[in-house]
Amino acid sequence: MYSVEWQKRGLPHAHILVWFIDKIRPEEIDSIISAEIPDPSTDQLLFDIVTTNMIHGPCGTLNSSSPCMADGKCTKNFPKDFTNDTVTNVDGYPIYRRRNPENGGQSFIKNIINTDIDIDNRWWCHIRLC
Repeated sequence: MYSVEWQKRGLPHAHILVWFIDKIRPEEIDSIISAEIPDPSTDQLLFDIVTTNMIHGPCGTLNSSSPCMADGKCTKNFPKDFTNDTVTNVDGYPIYRRRNPENGGQSFIKNIINTDIDIDNRWWCHIRLC
């Protein structure tokens, strides 16, 4: 199921819903989606895409007038906590792996929006996967 809308500047915006037959496992999620800054020595292009298009903020105490702020909190729930493993919560939504440098991550930044690596490499844009 999908729906295509046009944003204010006339650019298309798609909402796509995909059903899985079986419950997706965390290791399958990690093979498709990343919420970490890529290693620039491994893939400089992907590093540039993520750091240009996929960092949320600044908001919170750094910018309390940010559009995402309401009642002193980010409405998008940033910054996200670091976690070593991807898990799915009770309602099926994933909590993506976001490792800190001590555990193999690339950055102390906790405001990375989850991203699909293959799509971002082709389109050089912000893509939000939920």
